Amino acid sequence: MIDSEGFRPNVGIIICNTERRLFWGRRVGQNAWQFPQGGIQGDESPEQAMFRELEEEIGLCPGQVEVLGFTRRWLRYRLPKRFIRRNSHPVCIGQKQIWFLLRTRCAESEFCFDKTLKPEFDDWRWVKYWQPVREVVYFKRYVYTQALEELAPLLYPEGSPFRAQGTSLHQGLR
Repeated sequence: MIDSEGFRPNVGIIICNTERRLFWGRRVGQNAWQFPQGGIQGDESPEQAMFRELEEEIGLCPGQVEVLGFTRRWLRYRLPKRFIRRNSHPVCIGQKQIWFLLRTRCAESEFCFDKTLKPEFDDWRWVKYWQPVREVVYFKRYVYTQALEELAPLLYPEGSPFRAQGTSLHQGLR
């Protein structure tokens, strides 16, 4: 499902633990790290898609997480020209995402990456709050920053943690 502007509706999932560290997953067979994410099917709400993707990619069910919140609007990123598949119709130029912040209510041993025939992740680690902005592929940095900025007050009501140099909101606008 691609919208009239060429963006595919999608959900992004930020999972934290009780120490406010974030789940950071490595894509299968790559040295590429990211948050879980996935497309919204035509009959799904963003929340339904998030729970489906959470189970498919991480192996967790709704009772194993607490939903802390989600972004108020769609956050968009464009794909670099070399990743756009011009032979598909309609042409997808990027993703528009609703981002969810979840807290685990289960043991790490309950994470399971092989619930589907084609797993997304083959490794993971807990990271500090702003670390993903520095490590994610360049064309997703702006969206990651927007999502983390908007959701930070839910995890840090006393004030967002210090952001190291190189994680400014405008970094992805080049």
